[in-house]
Amino acid sequence: MPSKRVRFNSASELPFKLERGEAALVRKRAATEVPLAESIYDVAIIGGGPAGYTAAIRGAEYGLKVALIDASPKLGGTCLHVGCIPTKALLFNAEIWDHLKHAAEYGITGIGTPALDWAAVLKRKNAIVARHVKGLEFLMKKHKIAVIAGYGRLTGPAKGGVHTVDVSQDGANSQIKAKNVILATGSEARLLPGLEADDRILTNIEILDIAAPPKSLAIIGAGAVGVEFGSIFRSFGTEVTILEFLPRLVPVEDEEISKELARVFRKRGIETSTGARVEKVEKTATGVKISFTDANGKPQVKEAEKVLVAVGRAPRTANVGVEKTRIEVERGFVKVNEVQETAEPGVYAIGDIVAGLPQLAHSGSMSGMVAVAKIAGRPFRPVRRERIPGCTYTEPQIGSVGLTEAQAREKGYEVKVGKFPFAGNSKASIVDSHDGFVKIVSDAKYGEILGVHIIGPQATEVIAEAVAVMELEGTVEEMMFTVHAHPTLAESMLDAYAAVEGMAINA
Repeated sequence: MPSKRVRFNSASELPFKLERGEAALVRKRAATEVPLAESIYDVAIIGGGPAGYTAAIRGAEYGLKVALIDASPKLGGTCLHVGCIPTKALLFNAEIWDHLKHAAEYGITGIGTPALDWAAVLKRKNAIVARHVKGLEFLMKKHKIAVIAGYGRLTGPAKGGVHTVDVSQDGANSQIKAKNVILATGSEARLLPGLEADDRILTNIEILDIAAPPKSLAIIGAGAVGVEFGSIFRSFGTEVTILEFLPRLVPVEDEEISKELARVFRKRGIETSTGARVEKVEKTATGVKISFTDANGKPQVKEAEKVLVAVGRAPRTANVGVEKTRIEVERGFVKVNEVQETAEPGVYAIGDIVAGLPQLAHSGSMSGMVAVAKIAGRPFRPVRRERIPGCTYTEPQIGSVGLTEAQAREKGYEVKVGKFPFAGNSKASIVDSHDGFVKIVSDAKYGEILGVHIIGPQATEVIAEAVAVMELEGTVEEMMFTVHAHPTLAESMLDAYAAVEGMAINA
């Protein structure tokens, strides 16, 4: 989340609240922490999110002289401040809260009626973010990375093999020079036309700091952001409605995953409406009213205390100087080759701004490692879209990698599918989480594993095995004879591989 971070001209534009003295950090950091160097850097990175700071650290490990340019007083980007990390902290709290509701079933008595302290929930979330911000600051110092406060812009092609980057901060302008430049400027939440975020119309930023869980929440968009926040607030007692324009929830996932999530959400009391076209969002005396057309073409109205707009993310490529170069842009996304280099020699792009790359922190980080490996002349493997795992931290969790069944058939494969339900897994019984399944999509001719799709307990952890197996080109037969520990959730993978051949043991 997985927004309005990475590049800002003033502290007032930042998506998180600055504590006393932090605004001054924006102005002072370049002068007091790392002066602009007169010498030439091997690489200058614009943007301090996961893609940018990972590239900076790996570059330093390769012995490169690295500058990391970022206008925020805190490194970490959307993921750390208003995305992956705080949302997953809330999801963990929600999971604990769900367990506490059934404490007696687990033999835990005497705790009375649990009460939710929302302020403490937010405090814990903020503490986790702060801890990792300090960790990043330590890593920058450890690797002697020049962290330069300011808004970075390209000035054009390299001259004499050296690029010049303009850095502006509070009206003051400076320049740094580097042999290579990496754009890692990230993305921001899209809003529907005519809407502006406030205390009732929310994006992923505003919803993370609301004073209390709302009585009702309407969510526009059923991608990862929408369904994760829907899952969180339903656990805390909010009446949740999710509206999705496309025919199914989590539309990038395998169709059977979407169906299972819809089923479990219904069981949890989450109302969903797919094929819904939102026509108007307007404020009322008590909240927000959404007018939409349902899948049957009938006009509908939904009122809620608050609305979360989760309709995707836009790349931040405006006002960074790409128009002064030969960089090719498509709908705001930057085109790159297999080493993340743009059409402008010596300028690379990584993370959320890259055309064809999923807007995920881990794909951004890996693309950054590929770019600096190329710059340093070290071995690398290009990022392969079909080897990037997708993880959605709802309840139940979703983890997937590779082709869906429909995609595999569209590509002409003769497909064999194996499915194994968590209802047959001993560890799933132990952790009291039986919903969901593991689905293997394979090539019938050679047994190649084309895709793995999981919905169920700890799916975001279990999917790592599938990524490794596919990266190493493992086959169904090989995995059927790979020992998995018992009892584990990962053992469900063994049964799923065997299910391709109709030989699952526990189903």
